[in-house]
Amino acid sequence: MKKGTTYHIYLLLIVFGLLVNQWSVSAQESDKFVVVLDAGHGGHDPGNRGNGYKEKEIALKVVLSVGAVLEKDPRFKVVYTRKTDKFIELHERGKIANKANADLFVSIHCNSHRSQAFGTETFVLGLHANDENFSVAKNENSVILLEDNYEANYDGFDPNSPESIIGLTLMQEEYLDQSLTLASFVQNRFKKALDRKSRGVKQAGFVVLHQTYMPSVLIELGFLTNIKEGKYLNSKKGQDEMAKSITTSIVDYKESLDAIYYVPKTETPKEVTSVTAEMEGDKIYDGITFKVQIAAGSTEIELEPFNFNGLDQLTKTKDGDLYKYYYGSTSNYTLIQELKDIALGKGFDSSFVVAFRNNERISLTEALKPNTSSN
Repeated sequence: MKKGTTYHIYLLLIVFGLLVNQWSVSAQESDKFVVVLDAGHGGHDPGNRGNGYKEKEIALKVVLSVGAVLEKDPRFKVVYTRKTDKFIELHERGKIANKANADLFVSIHCNSHRSQAFGTETFVLGLHANDENFSVAKNENSVILLEDNYEANYDGFDPNSPESIIGLTLMQEEYLDQSLTLASFVQNRFKKALDRKSRGVKQAGFVVLHQTYMPSVLIELGFLTNIKEGKYLNSKKGQDEMAKSITTSIVDYKESLDAIYYVPKTETPKEVTSVTAEMEGDKIYDGITFKVQIAAGSTEIELEPFNFNGLDQLTKTKDGDLYKYYYGSTSNYTLIQELKDIALGKGFDSSFVVAFRNNERISLTEALKPNTSSN
């Protein structure tokens, strides 16, 4: 009897240990930043074949390279819509991202044109601003015509109809600011780190972005139809460089989100030597200017309080085709957090803090380093 009881106790301990380990692994996984990487096209859909290159192969190689680096960073969990030359329907790509409860969706493609156009561009979901944007979206959306029963899967969506695009934009509206931020990171790094021509951050009606419930971007690496750019994108050097640039942009985006919630510890001064307007516990960063980014978009808006729900102390910058709008300006990190709360209260739900040094944008991680602060 005792042997049987002891055996059952051991068995229960083993099962309990396995459950605890499973719970621990699940808890660790849930803390990770989930990035879904989507290589465009695949299988019997080669994408565009400018100069004889295959978009599906280049997109996959870049995606796998980005994922390989992110997987080595314990902060990230990477999910792929495809890791092989396989055809995945557009609506299935969105389902994969939604099922993973992803924090970010990044779809990678290559462009084409009847001319020798060249350059990179990153799209977020929105109404196409011109015929060129619509043309790019139409080319990428036309893949649904290769799918079985596409009319039922997309509720009668017609990739050739501008009117069909309008209905796509509503679902992603709440993620627009975050999507624009990542898109801006991607384009800036292509331009500054790789000296690639940037065609800017743009909005267009992509079905694959519409299917996702998280910040999402579609990156066009360049034009395979351009002789020089097509050769570069088809080379290992070009693919490695583009992948590294995208990876760094994703990391920068994640760190910018982390920094919003990071408040540095304050030190109580040993003695008060002067009276200042700052409250006790304020954290001042010499040489750093903090602002609250309240909006971003391709449309220039006059800096008047009535355009920003009554907020004043407004500034703006232009980065390529993207205008960014800011509220407040101070080296006091405690104060800028209060201003962010004010902006949130005025309806700017996606507001976040950004930092500048010598009028150049820097990451909050860099700005909040202890050796840059005083008090």
